[in-house]
Amino acid sequence: MSQIKQMLQLFKSGKGIKTIVRLTGLARNTVKSYIAKLEKMPFSIDQLLVLDDPVLETHFHAGNPAYSDNRFEAIKQLMDGYIRELENPKNHLTRHALWQEYLSEHPNGYRYSQFCFHLNQHQTARNPSMVLSSVPAERLLVDFAGDTLCYVDINTGEIIQCQVFVACLQHTDYAFAIAVRSQSTEDFIYALACCLRQLGGVPSLLIPDNLKSAVITSNRYEPRINQVLQDMGNHYGFTVVPTRVKKPKDKALVENQVKLIYHRVYAKLRKQVFHSLGELNQAITEKVLDHNQTRMQQHPFTREERFLSIEQPCLKPLPDTVFQIKHYTELKVAKNNHIYLARDKHYYSVPYQWIGSKVKVIYTQTLVSIFAPHQEPIIHIRSLTQGGYTTLKGHLCSTHQHYLDRSPHYYIELAKGKTEVLGQLFERMFNQTSRPPEQLYRTCEGMLQLQRKTAHDIFEKACHLALGEEQYSYRFVSNVITRKTISDMTFQTTKPLPEHENILGSQYFKSQLEINF
Repeated sequence: MSQIKQMLQLFKSGKGIKTIVRLTGLARNTVKSYIAKLEKMPFSIDQLLVLDDPVLETHFHAGNPAYSDNRFEAIKQLMDGYIRELENPKNHLTRHALWQEYLSEHPNGYRYSQFCFHLNQHQTARNPSMVLSSVPAERLLVDFAGDTLCYVDINTGEIIQCQVFVACLQHTDYAFAIAVRSQSTEDFIYALACCLRQLGGVPSLLIPDNLKSAVITSNRYEPRINQVLQDMGNHYGFTVVPTRVKKPKDKALVENQVKLIYHRVYAKLRKQVFHSLGELNQAITEKVLDHNQTRMQQHPFTREERFLSIEQPCLKPLPDTVFQIKHYTELKVAKNNHIYLARDKHYYSVPYQWIGSKVKVIYTQTLVSIFAPHQEPIIHIRSLTQGGYTTLKGHLCSTHQHYLDRSPHYYIELAKGKTEVLGQLFERMFNQTSRPPEQLYRTCEGMLQLQRKTAHDIFEKACHLALGEEQYSYRFVSNVITRKTISDMTFQTTKPLPEHENILGSQYFKSQLEINF
């Protein structure tokens, strides 16, 4: 019971001021002032006694008279304008200069100390903090620690500084940390993928800071998300919602988690020397595990216990495939119906109808996908052979496909389809010449052209003549046809002589030689 209620009960029972002072411990003048205020109130003692203590005290203590002063009512209307002028860097305005302007307009106004007090009060009240509610498996807050950890290269002795990626789930404050070489997009994506594997699931929202690995252009209302992070979100099934610029309260939990990592990881590893990034991360993992298994100060459980029981079952499952970073570019199809991927210094084919057009290229660690408007995408296995070509035969025009199909068998079969004697001529040409086949392909093309331009019977006779003379060249066949040397020729099949005994052998000629000498 408050002293005021005790005083009221004693006063109601008819006790005097001295008795009330002795029993309540209040000062004599305080009791007198309470009784004077009681006599002016429109309430009876019984009505006051049923009030709660804080409400009762407001009837006897009106509060600081400064807030009921006319000077306060006047300055309260000016506060918003004063704060805007102070926050504008172009004004170069100080509080003292602003107070002097205020005093020149209000000579009976507050002195400098009270002016600053009310200014601070108003400025603080303009930006109240909000308590954010959380849902299990909803938000994953991520950030990079300001300080770095390092390891020593065992081969060179160089000290390699590493960035430390820190993440925590908002609902249970379950923490994760890993060291990476930099804050680049590749390292950020790698660290985030390791974090999701450690959690064993995927939250609904990812709350990153406005670092370039996550946000290309920061904006309060429509920030531009890094395309790689957006692709990762589509792959895993989370939405990226960056924090507001220069608003650390949006991710206050992970900011506090960074401080805890300093105390429980950095401090404990300060005297250890590591010789690889793997050794460093192994030590970080052990210390973060201890941190998650440490009993929380204001709760009867650990972060790990609460995470395993409440939050992990609510996480979305991880996808079956591993996420690969996609790189985007726009290229022009060259005249040889290939695009040139400068990063690999390699060429990839597209349909020859796309020559001269611009195509979108998306490539990952294993695949190269090429897109043209209103066309089916072309997909190649990515090759790192510098200066090489990855070509699909179906992308070439008929002339180029024919060029790739060239072989002795191809030309022999093609010639037999035209005429049998030309097929025999090609067989003899490829079998009896010492020239490599590639040099004979043009000879074959020339003879096929002669076959198309020349009358059938004349071309047949020219080929027979070439076979009989063993002249397997385009020039010979062409000269025979051009000079018309076969217009009256008749070809007879040469028959072997019949066998008989009237044959002069070597012995006969030897005897004739001896007789002559």
